[in-house]
Amino acid sequence: MSPIPGSGLAKGLAVTLRTMTKKTVTAQYPDVQPELPPRSRGVIGLFEENCTVCMLCARECPDWCIYIDSHKETVPAAVPGGRERSRNVLDRFAIDFSLCMYCGICIEVCPFDALFWSPEFEYAETDIRELTHERDKLREWMWTVPAPPALDPGAEEPKEIGAARKTAEKLAAAEADASTPPDTSTATGTGGVPPAGGERPAEESGPASGQGGPA
Repeated sequence: MSPIPGSGLAKGLAVTLRTMTKKTVTAQYPDVQPELPPRSRGVIGLFEENCTVCMLCARECPDWCIYIDSHKETVPAAVPGGRERSRNVLDRFAIDFSLCMYCGICIEVCPFDALFWSPEFEYAETDIRELTHERDKLREWMWTVPAPPALDPGAEEPKEIGAARKTAEKLAAAEADASTPPDTSTATGTGGVPPAGGERPAEESGPASGQGGPA
C-alpha cells in the first residue's frame, strides 16, 4: 500500500506541535550544578599517604600520562640492634589530562588504594600545557570523592574488618581485666584460708586438755 501523500509532513508537524506545547527546561549552569551519576568519571584524585611509589599506575597507563618522581630515604632501626630499612619518598605525582582517556586502568591496578575517581569536571584551561596537574591539585580533588556505597546487609564481613574487630575486642577485654580491682573477700583467717603460721582458729581446734575429753 502506497503511503498517503503528505503523511510524512503531517507526522513531522505533529512532533513539532507536541514539542511546542511542552515547557522548556534549561539548566542554569553554572549557577545550578548538574546532578551527576554516583560513578561519574571526572578527574583522578590522589591520596598520597597510601602511595608507595610502586610505579604500577605509570607502567600500566596506555597513554603514558602519569609522571612520578621519587627518592630513597633510610629509615633507622626501630629497636636497638635492628636493621635499617630504605623506603621510597614521593617527590612528584602529576597527570596530564590532555592525554588521559579516562580508562581508569591506573585506579584499578593501584594495590594500595591511592587513586580514586572524583566527579569534579570543572578544570578547563585556556592553555593545554596547564592541563598537567601536580599532586597538590590531585590531592584537593581527593576530598570531592564520594563515599563508597554501603555493603549489602547480607554480605560476608570483609576479612580486614573482621580481623580489626577481633583485635579491638581482645584489647578491650585485656584493659577491662587490668582495671578490675582484686577480690578482697578472702582475707586472712576467713573464707577457708588458714591464718599465717599454720595456727587454727579457736573454734576449729580440738578440746583443751582435761575439758570435754574422756576421763
